Amino acid sequence: MSQAATLVLFDIDGTLLRGAAEHHKRALIDGIQKVTGLATHLDGISTSGMLDHDLIAAMLRSARYPDEQMHEAMHNIIEECQRSYCSNCPSTLADLVCPGVPALLFELRDRAAVLGLVTGNLSAIAWRKMELAGLRQHFEVGAFAEDASTRVELASIAKKRAIQRDLISVDCYTSLIGDHPNDVQAARLNGFQAVAVATGLIGRDALAAAQPDILVETLNDLNVNALFKR
Repeated sequence: MSQAATLVLFDIDGTLLRGAAEHHKRALIDGIQKVTGLATHLDGISTSGMLDHDLIAAMLRSARYPDEQMHEAMHNIIEECQRSYCSNCPSTLADLVCPGVPALLFELRDRAAVLGLVTGNLSAIAWRKMELAGLRQHFEVGAFAEDASTRVELASIAKKRAIQRDLISVDCYTSLIGDHPNDVQAARLNGFQAVAVATGLIGRDALAAAQPDILVETLNDLNVNALFKR
């Protein structure tokens, strides 16, 4: 198998999809309740740019659930959250795909780039969202909320997985596309090109302040040539 010269990593919510949070949030709440019996909520908890396990922890702390018990219960909660989403998700997310996404993914694949996910979603939730959106076939690797504690680590893991599968070389040109300053930071600290897109909850000015290499309004505006080493 020949190795690709380009790896492009994508965040999901706000980048590939917009407005797919309702069933996702419900799954986190249901997963917590099934394991702990607690009725929790996300009121007052910022979800933008967060990892699912951090949201679970924030909800448990808000309900005054002891930290020691939380650590013991976390694995089972994560499993239940994923099971809940896959059992109760909508029939399709195709209408929530962000502008420019399908055309960009097809062009990248046509040009032999390897595509991956770097997301705060739990893995089963992330892959199910991609299936429901009709995008699953484009992505070969990913790193997810249960894989690490920070988005910086997740970005590194995603590339390592592509290397381990012999899809890319160690020095493969890599870009990370996301809608949050956390995505820009994750790209920077891994030596990747940082591409920010203003289709999420964060305004363009806040994204510009994070100093990405490229900032676009939507992925319709992204020059695909910029994702390939010149």
